[in-house]
Amino acid sequence: MGVKERGDQFRRLVRSAVHDLFDQRSPFGRLALTHVLMTAGDTLFAVSLAGSLFFSISPTAAKDKVLLYLLLTMGPFAVVAPALGPLIDRSRGARRAMVVTSALGRAVLCPFVARDVHSLLLFPEAFLMLVLSKVYLVTKGALVPEMAAMELAGGVEEDGAPSPASPGERPRGPDPTPPYGTPPTVHVDDPVTGEDVVEPDLATLNARLGLLASLSGFVFALPAVAILKLAGSPAVLWTCAAVFVAGVAAGLRLPVRRVARAARASRRGMQTDRRDVTTGEAAWAPDVDDWWVEEQRDLAAFRPIAGTQVILALTPMSVLKGLLGFLTFLFAFGLRRENAATWWFGLLIGALTLGAVIGVLLVGRIRRVLSEQQMLAASLWLVAAAGLLGWLFPHQALQALVAVAVGAAGAVAKPSFDALVQRHVRESDQGRAFARFETRLQLMWVTGSLAGVVLSLSIPAGNLVLAVVAMVGALSYMSALHSAAGRA
Repeated sequence: MGVKERGDQFRRLVRSAVHDLFDQRSPFGRLALTHVLMTAGDTLFAVSLAGSLFFSISPTAAKDKVLLYLLLTMGPFAVVAPALGPLIDRSRGARRAMVVTSALGRAVLCPFVARDVHSLLLFPEAFLMLVLSKVYLVTKGALVPEMAAMELAGGVEEDGAPSPASPGERPRGPDPTPPYGTPPTVHVDDPVTGEDVVEPDLATLNARLGLLASLSGFVFALPAVAILKLAGSPAVLWTCAAVFVAGVAAGLRLPVRRVARAARASRRGMQTDRRDVTTGEAAWAPDVDDWWVEEQRDLAAFRPIAGTQVILALTPMSVLKGLLGFLTFLFAFGLRRENAATWWFGLLIGALTLGAVIGVLLVGRIRRVLSEQQMLAASLWLVAAAGLLGWLFPHQALQALVAVAVGAAGAVAKPSFDALVQRHVRESDQGRAFARFETRLQLMWVTGSLAGVVLSLSIPAGNLVLAVVAMVGALSYMSALHSAAGRA
């Protein structure tokens, strides 16, 4: 396939994501708009902190300050994980409420940060901003399958409720000419019956949100820098507050899927109509099914949240997350020891970002050929091959290729992992699942980053470590999948 054909594919994928954004009759389109505004606010906030006290902690600072920075990145997850999951899972409306709370809280905090941008109060305020950002990140993961399911059910009415299909009318489905259809679909085996069923292609939908986030960050970064240069950090933060207010409005428009009363009754067990032996009047009494449901709720804290496929997939995703942190700080300290120009570090970080964009663009195409599990394994093998190449040919220019490969692998793996969680974890447990998994992934990033700081490896030696760890992770994951398939 030539360059022109690949360029056409990329343009179609970008247009699909933009189509989602502007289709505000679509549940997923409303989530896409909310995601763009949230990402834009995060971008403006990050730019506003340039040159502030917050950025006195940088990758090129002393190691003790870098360690403090890494611990700071874990803090928001430590706060969010224990409490947020149960709140998100309390009801479907709670997910929309969490999105609105995240946006509203940051809109309120921005003026205070603008006032204290050169004060020590900046640190606790920035920490709260990070916590609210993670609240949205976790909630968004649980919202994707909900919005996709409503999309296939027929979109939304003006009041935000799902619109039922008319009698004799087929529910709205994907466009017959993908990838412009929303949402794309994929054939999967039902985890209970084993039958072939058609479901939303969650990996592609997650990738579209990732692509929109990348485009949003790029588009809003340029005016943010201009405002910073012309009017300073406070002006950027007030702009940030306005964007988050728009995020509140977009979040309030997210539809909430309502379950019909009859369907709810059938799930909880039919109430038994019994007659009081003395009066002869009907008296309610729970049957065995109702009692069993209540028992299940009491035991919810003890049952596993995720099944085998998700638990196994967490290993390669954790390895990739750790290797991404390792490579970032390997570049930061390795280039410094080699007395390389500062712009080399910027070039390699830019290569990581470019790789992430390329990976997001390729997810939908790859998903047509490979399953999510195969995409995770292939991502690890790509990192292993790039690491070996960087070790065998230790040239600084070649490190950009290693960075592109690692960025692309992470961008392909994350939507695949999220899709497995969204498909195999009960809807009532998805908030808890994403909170726990995102905490673990962030911990792995910090662990990998610490290794890059403490080990003081040369860049070629670091590439070898990258290759070996990725190969071990890939082999371990493939072996575990084979064993699980044999037990099934």
